[in-house]
Amino acid sequence: MDVVFIEALEIECVIGIYDWERKILQKVVLDIEMAFDNTVPAASDAIADTLDYKAVSKRLIAFVSESKFELVETLAERCAAIIREEFAVPWLRLKLAKPGAVRGSRAVGVVIERGTKPA
Repeated sequence: MDVVFIEALEIECVIGIYDWERKILQKVVLDIEMAFDNTVPAASDAIADTLDYKAVSKRLIAFVSESKFELVETLAERCAAIIREEFAVPWLRLKLAKPGAVRGSRAVGVVIERGTKPA
């Protein structure tokens, strides 16, 4: 199985558990790997046959920018569900990073895998 990826998708949203975090926008960064058989679009050269990473990105930007979750874990799960359900992705690995959340670190966050990765 092939992998379609989106790397370093930056989106601003309300995220965090502290009162001050509920009043500001913070950046989250998504890295996503999605299983997809690219042989059909490679043969047809048609966007309709692909896993359209622009459409996935636009959908996540719209969702995340309007979200107001406290935990990165919740946001990551909801993003994974959108990708799997709306784009028929059988397996994905999603890394959600929150830059600057811990002093001295570049970022903190979670990496989740959902579904079964096809052979």
